[in-house]
Amino acid sequence: MALPAAVLWDMDGTLCDTEPYWIQTEFDLAAELGTEWTKADALALVGNDLLSSGDYIRRRWNLDLTPREVVDLLHSRVVDAVLHEEIPWRPGALDLLESLNDAGVPCALVTMSWEVFALPILGRLPRGRFDAVVTGDRVPRGKPHPDPYLAGAAALGVDPAACVAIEDSNTGATSAEAAGCTVITVENHVLIDSAPRRIARPSLLGLTPQDLGALIR
Repeated sequence: MALPAAVLWDMDGTLCDTEPYWIQTEFDLAAELGTEWTKADALALVGNDLLSSGDYIRRRWNLDLTPREVVDLLHSRVVDAVLHEEIPWRPGALDLLESLNDAGVPCALVTMSWEVFALPILGRLPRGRFDAVVTGDRVPRGKPHPDPYLAGAAALGVDPAACVAIEDSNTGATSAEAAGCTVITVENHVLIDSAPRRIARPSLLGLTPQDLGALIR
């Protein structure tokens, strides 16, 4: 059975469940600043380009900071949490990554997290590997634009139309679709809309490289 040319993975909420780190950090900062932050605010940022999230927070809290300064403030706390806590890998993710490696299917991480956050997580992968890494600070436009997934496919030297992307947000799925990928969606913290190029799965448990290859249309 045919295999995908490559598999392009989102990270936060897809490979590992790091969204709670971000959400808790946002609530902690809001409390320290004496301002309001809701769960709806936090979920509205899931999957977004970090500078867009930084701008949202800056305006929401009326901060005299640039979006980049807000992101740096978040990173200073979230990276520390990742370094000192157990990484919550998503069900089936490591098994699928390892089986793709064994089958010779190249894999790229395509995340809106910046390198300062993504690399410590990858350094703690207990098994499996990525052949390329695209982070939000390395692309001109983040998700939902196609740039991140186009960069991931280009880094592996493959046609994005022959790739499967794995996502947990509408923003990310839109980015992957716009790049031409077939998308597996696994809901985690936010609901994901259905679309012709999206295949919804309850989890990654039991998926094989051949299963992914069969999805390419």
